[in-house]
Amino acid sequence: MPKIPLASWIESLVDWMGTYLAGLFDTIAFIIQKVVGFFNDVFMLPHPYLFILILAVLAWFLGRLPLTLFTAIGFLVIDNLGYWSQTMSTLSLVITSALISVLLGVPLGILTAYSKTASRILIPILDFMQTMPAFVYLLPAVTFFSLGVVPGVIASVIFAIPPTIRLTRLGIMQVSGELTEAADAFGSTSAQKLFKVQLPLALPTLMAGINQTIMLSLSMVVIASMIGAQGIGAEVYRAVTQLQIGKGFEAGLAVVILAIVLDRFTQNIFKSKKRGA
Repeated sequence: MPKIPLASWIESLVDWMGTYLAGLFDTIAFIIQKVVGFFNDVFMLPHPYLFILILAVLAWFLGRLPLTLFTAIGFLVIDNLGYWSQTMSTLSLVITSALISVLLGVPLGILTAYSKTASRILIPILDFMQTMPAFVYLLPAVTFFSLGVVPGVIASVIFAIPPTIRLTRLGIMQVSGELTEAADAFGSTSAQKLFKVQLPLALPTLMAGINQTIMLSLSMVVIASMIGAQGIGAEVYRAVTQLQIGKGFEAGLAVVILAIVLDRFTQNIFKSKKRGA
């Protein structure tokens, strides 16, 4: 049986996209660079101690004393180890990736919840995206966007967006049919039913999806450093290639601190809203 020329088909498709969609890719790259640069400038604008104070205040409102102490001490350790600018670069990349994933993922999740056809098309694609090794995403990202932070963001979005889509769909589908029927009985439009009934009730599940998306974006930090993305991942990668165990541990510790803080912040956002309500 002759071999299926799958590799040549993929290469032909990539060549076609690179030729005819170059303008679109340049526009996407420009927007992503500006967004990442904006976040990085904002995070680097205040003195590290002032930024830590701001984070501690946010942590107090979200998680009270334990989260406040961990956030303050953790970021003081990062600053002491000399990884402040790298951490802010990584945070900018993660926030940009998560923002794009949410802006794309939530509408797609709503679409799959409302349309069986869209669900049949997107669910297998999401399965493919979640099972494909993360390194594979670097190849088309580098091909279309060269080296640097942009392909890192693109690869992170592809890798991290499935949980937002899946859990948005799951949250909406878990809303009681009696509640939606009651909304219909009161004459609610589809938009009113979505924004006033389904999305508020699906918010805990949706927030869980956003939390997972942020964590997956952060997990791509080290991998993205292989294609020129700056930040803590570049320090980890450099330590690995040079067998600097101590520096690798320090950079890895900074990643762990940032991951825990982001995880606790996103987990407590909805909890704080419930307490306020």
